Amino acid sequence: MTFHSRKLLLSAALFLGLTGAAAAADAVKLRYLASQGGLSAHELAAELGYFDGTGITFENVGYATGGPASLIALASGDVEIGSAATSAVLNSIISGNDFVAAYPSNGINDEVQSIFYVLEDSPIKEIKDIAGKSVAVNTLGAHLDYTIREALHSVGLASDAANQVVVPGPQLEQVLRSGQVDIAAFGYWQTTFEGAARKNGGLRAIFDDTDVLGEIVGGFVVLRRDFVKAHPEAAKTFVEQSARALDYAREHPEETKQLLAEALKQRGENPDIAQYFRGYGVRAGGLAVERDVQFWIDVLVREGKLKEGQLAAKDVLFTTDGASASN
Repeated sequence: MTFHSRKLLLSAALFLGLTGAAAAADAVKLRYLASQGGLSAHELAAELGYFDGTGITFENVGYATGGPASLIALASGDVEIGSAATSAVLNSIISGNDFVAAYPSNGINDEVQSIFYVLEDSPIKEIKDIAGKSVAVNTLGAHLDYTIREALHSVGLASDAANQVVVPGPQLEQVLRSGQVDIAAFGYWQTTFEGAARKNGGLRAIFDDTDVLGEIVGGFVVLRRDFVKAHPEAAKTFVEQSARALDYAREHPEETKQLLAEALKQRGENPDIAQYFRGYGVRAGGLAVERDVQFWIDVLVREGKLKEGQLAAKDVLFTTDGASASN
């Protein structure tokens, strides 16, 4: 698979092969937006040859600034694959998008988590101290946003008590060290940037998202439901082989770092940060359980964005065997 950046809006002529897929035994091209400093499991699976002979091919059409931007591209039909935090996926579904959570993009556990850093001499010591402070996050309305809101709620403060500032992942360390923000939040998918920043020293962690959320899936790779209905076998293969790659990454961490470094180099990014990749943090088997979604449904009910019983985890999760995921 060749990694390259392309403009998001491409001419329709490039995708005539997709509209004529029936003639090629469900041959499907899946367009997606890459994440700076990272590699999605379906990208890794393609590099490992898991999709060879399946009729599924991929095209990287640029970078996503964050999960919400990825979901907008998915909703508009500019890509076939989206990726976002669970809270962002649910908000998008609530807004009327018929999306399916295909497989966990990442999880959070003791090895892989989002970490909130301050400078070593900062007076900020714990969650309650972040009220009124500026926090650098990669995007609003996604995992870090909601983790901060949950953290503040957990100590009895207003969920909007902190000032969130949008900063791209590669600049998180810079804005913290220069004093432009009080706190930098490195997401669970940004372990490469976090590792590089930590190695440079002078930083102190206040808390991580497992302190607030426990072990849980952080986000999902997302498909449109109409795509799943039109290409059921391709969707099943896509999920199964991506989940297989998640297991590969856990079982072969050094080989995965090498593949990540090669991908970053081909995309014109810094391959050296691949050494800090700590894995995807997803359970063995690579699939989600209902709590991964229900936790955030309950949060949205509490915030008044959903009515009790309006949405259930089984309505959102894609399953390859036709059965609902369970705890």
